[in-house]
Amino acid sequence: MADIVLTGDTSGAITVAAPAVAGTNTLTLPASTGTLATTATQGKILQVLQATKTDTFSTNSTTFVDITDLAVTITPSSTSSKILVFNQLQAGTNGHGTIKTVKTVGGTTSDILVGDADGNRSRGNAKIWTSTWGPTTCVAQLLDSPNTTSAVTYKVQCAVPHSASYYIHVNRAYSSSGASNFAYDVRSSSTITVMEVSA
Repeated sequence: MADIVLTGDTSGAITVAAPAVAGTNTLTLPASTGTLATTATQGKILQVLQATKTDTFSTNSTTFVDITDLAVTITPSSTSSKILVFNQLQAGTNGHGTIKTVKTVGGTTSDILVGDADGNRSRGNAKIWTSTWGPTTCVAQLLDSPNTTSAVTYKVQCAVPHSASYYIHVNRAYSSSGASNFAYDVRSSSTITVMEVSA
């Protein structure tokens, strides 16, 4: 076993010892100042990513579709890491709409936060309905265990499962009136944030 010994300026030394392993491994140190952790710290935030949507999006799809710009791709540093997902969505509808959060790994998309199957009821993590007074706020959070070091994409989807005559409008109410004195003319913003948490 080959060791690297770092001798202190006045006394003592630190020995970096490599374990017996097959093949060649590389440990890359960050090109920045800071402190290296000597042991794994459970619950430590390793990285944070966020996507923000400030424009509007509309659909009358009866099947779930991606909301443009509300997606974040993160590559976990360990298979044991957890991913804490927050999404805050502003949306209006002229009927009924469903919102859900999904993840995509290796081209396969799966739900990560939806209700149980129950007949023909739509499944999601939020429901919106008609309101002339402004968009509805939909908030969701989940601690996911992707069990991978491959890229994982988290995104928000929406649908109007019951009728294509309904529309969902992201970041605004259902009315498109230009009258400035109407409360529902507000334009809002939506976000999705993901954090890698050490296990």
